[in-house]
Amino acid sequence: MPGEVRADGESLTPADVEAVAREGATVAIPEDARVRVRNSRARVEDVVDSGEAVYGVNTGFGELVRERISQTDIGELQRNLLRSHAAGTGAELPTEAVRAMLLTRLNALLKGYSGIRERAIGLLVAMLNERVHPIVPEKGSLGASGDLAPLAHLALVAIGEGAARVDGDRLPGDAALARRDLDPIDLRAKEGLALINGTQLTVGLGALVVRDAERAVRAADIAGSLTTEVTMGTIAAAHPRINDVRPHEGHGVSARNVRVLTADSGIVESHRNCDRIQDAYSVRCLPQVHGAVRDAVSHLRSVVETELNSATDNPLVFDAASVDDRASGTDTAAVLSGGNFHGEPLALPLDYVTSALAELGAIAERRVDRMLNPEIQEDHLPPFLTEGSGLKSGYMIAQYTAADLVSSTRNLGRPSTDNVPVSGNQEDHVSMSAQSALLARDAVGNVLHVVATELVCATQALDFVADDLDPGDGTGAAARLVREHVPHLDADRPVGDDVETARDLVTDDALFERVESAVDGDLQ
Repeated sequence: MPGEVRADGESLTPADVEAVAREGATVAIPEDARVRVRNSRARVEDVVDSGEAVYGVNTGFGELVRERISQTDIGELQRNLLRSHAAGTGAELPTEAVRAMLLTRLNALLKGYSGIRERAIGLLVAMLNERVHPIVPEKGSLGASGDLAPLAHLALVAIGEGAARVDGDRLPGDAALARRDLDPIDLRAKEGLALINGTQLTVGLGALVVRDAERAVRAADIAGSLTTEVTMGTIAAAHPRINDVRPHEGHGVSARNVRVLTADSGIVESHRNCDRIQDAYSVRCLPQVHGAVRDAVSHLRSVVETELNSATDNPLVFDAASVDDRASGTDTAAVLSGGNFHGEPLALPLDYVTSALAELGAIAERRVDRMLNPEIQEDHLPPFLTEGSGLKSGYMIAQYTAADLVSSTRNLGRPSTDNVPVSGNQEDHVSMSAQSALLARDAVGNVLHVVATELVCATQALDFVADDLDPGDGTGAAARLVREHVPHLDADRPVGDDVETARDLVTDDALFERVESAVDGDLQ
């Protein structure tokens, strides 16, 4: 059953985002966060009553900042902002991405620096809990000023416009809310800007990328360890002394995983004193390559965790007493314009992780080839891991698909290095962070498939190892789980189905649960 996630502006995690986005967990807000929202709104009202010109409250936006807006037109200003900025295009974002955006925008507002009313907060919570999912095109964000276009499409539904899906039906925004007995909000000063000025498409997708990338590298450790065994490789390259003299953290974790996974392996013991001195790099350098990917993902996790619990809109509304030299505001409020909406802190590590994932897929694909390729595979393995090769093709084309995915991932690019000035050159440097997040999402999807291919092929290869040689405690558990869902390939069949089944075992965490049980929870 879906659980409940506490959104308080301070402690949201990637796991929380996944629980809400993918598992349908509901959201609850503690009272202290509500108090912060009320206090922040009171400060905005003080600024409105003062009549002082403040960006986003009673002025135009972007290059139109010099245009002053009367108090009677402030509500229309905010509505027009949402309408005009809903200019996205492209494929409809999947439900998990929309729910991630809703949750992460809500959490940013709960920090209490955005000046939005508690009523608006309540509607966002209700949309999540009642599963009213705005229709959001995936293209149109530059990652500064935040993910404006996607968030505008999201926010339109809150005012009864735009479109949303409810119970699988596409409905106009007002009808979607009505189906759940919800009322749209009538925007007031700064609320439209508060709803759309932030990095929530980027960080929402980024949180899901973190979760999937961590799965990919753990699964690669498992699949790679099994490949090491079935290709009669040595685990000496995972010795802790090697890491001691080059102590990168990720290297140490992946090396330890290899040792844990292959503990009590009769296969490893059978050739401990053989004539082979060194294995191919794809086997021998597993700890170094997987470890480097781990470190990249760890960096992204740190950045995402910070961003999830940050105020990312503009301007930000502070207690006047906390700001010594405020540019605008009243005796109770200080309104400061800055650039917390800029997505560069996320864009760079997302691009880094995309490159790292490409390498994880590349080394896994090379290990697949070592099991399939009759020119280099071990003598006990039949060509392409099938009896009667020639008449049968076995897993030959699974490696083709893996190669395609590796090439595709390598070509995803680095959007964070691009820049196209907009808004009359007022916004003259943008981050393209949403593109970085979308490409990182594609990259991790590709690599999960490649790693699943290795897991399937390594399990098939294990079937050709001598019956009296058992795999390690962890690798054996992994292979047995695969065999429960993917039968031995004794006749040609659509092998893409085998790989998709194995991928599901990774993404739903069944693989890790089975392996961790076998190794007493020692897998990292």
